[in-house]
Amino acid sequence: MTTVFWVCEKPTENNPVPNTKSAWDPNWVVSYGGYDDPDRNARRGYIPANFTPRQNPFYVALPYNDVTEHATKSEAPIVVPWFKEAYHKCGVNVCQNRWIEIRNHEGRMCYAQWSDCGPFRTDNWEYVFGNDPPEWNINQGAGLDVSPAVRDFLGLNGMDVTSWRFVDFKEVPPGPWAYYGDNNDFVINARTNTERVASTKPGDGEAPAGMAW
Repeated sequence: MTTVFWVCEKPTENNPVPNTKSAWDPNWVVSYGGYDDPDRNARRGYIPANFTPRQNPFYVALPYNDVTEHATKSEAPIVVPWFKEAYHKCGVNVCQNRWIEIRNHEGRMCYAQWSDCGPFRTDNWEYVFGNDPPEWNINQGAGLDVSPAVRDFLGLNGMDVTSWRFVDFKEVPPGPWAYYGDNNDFVINARTNTERVASTKPGDGEAPAGMAW
């Protein structure tokens, strides 16, 4: 079961925690750039109509956090598949911005980045990294929260059924999830390539990098 959430969402009976901050970013609204209004009439394409988000609008929440009280959880090195390659120091999470592939019941695929923890739980590693179903909760056992952009791309309702899996960035194809965000690998790589080309000064008679006379 999959539900929809958004940056700056206010608390409700079925979502008691406000989304003004994420599990990993106490200033999530500022970092994102504003209120990610889920109203389809207040959106243009897959982003809010009144601003361009500074983070990827294709984001999700999964019910696990590898850090608690500024310390890495004891099971994280064992259960997080990419822990060894991503670990820097104790208390710094290795899950934020990982990519996942999401499929609706018709098989349409969308790609998004892991940006928060939930629904409801932050300790359900047996589901997130294992084969267990998500722990039961009041949203029919929902195990995945998706952003309005993911909802719209996949044509989901407020509560719907999807399947998902982790993917490496190299497996992520181009799409609307590649356009925006300082945390977006597509954007980061494009900026790096642009800066590399701009910093290259060709000699006399030499074509600029990436070009031919």
